[in-house]
Amino acid sequence: MKKQILDACCGGKMFWFDKENPEVLFTDIRKMEPEKVGIGVNARIRKCLPDKLMDFRKMDLSDSSFTLVVFDPPHLSVGKNSYMAKCYGSLDKGNWQNDLKMGFSECFRVLKEKGILIFKWSESEIKLKEILILSEYSPLFGHLSGKAARTHWVCFMKTESLKKEDFHGRN
Repeated sequence: MKKQILDACCGGKMFWFDKENPEVLFTDIRKMEPEKVGIGVNARIRKCLPDKLMDFRKMDLSDSSFTLVVFDPPHLSVGKNSYMAKCYGSLDKGNWQNDLKMGFSECFRVLKEKGILIFKWSESEIKLKEILILSEYSPLFGHLSGKAARTHWVCFMKTESLKKEDFHGRN
């Protein structure tokens, strides 16, 4: 069966109700067998077991393959062996704008025309407005959530009317 949904950086699949949904291709750049991370009351078993190892900046997938793409990239620049990096991945401090711009571009490339991209971002270090300028499409709507109200869920649709005309000249 051809999968209709792509999770471009699935991590531990934490927000998925069905972590083995047969309609979803779960991908990530890393693989981590179940491992206890953290200490004391903060210790948790974490894992990252994607269907396919793949970098969201350059995906080995055909153009216009998916109806829905979920993009939840790392939100923090942290040490590669830290608890947060093991659980959620890490941004490259010196290159995060280019990495996320490439990620958006790849997500839209593999998305079918009029397909939906759901983007999740936590404003732990970087404001959402700094991230949205990296997308070649304008968002439709979004929602703020979480205990500290820093997590944004943003919905995009791949359609010419939402493509930014001046995008290609920006960083």
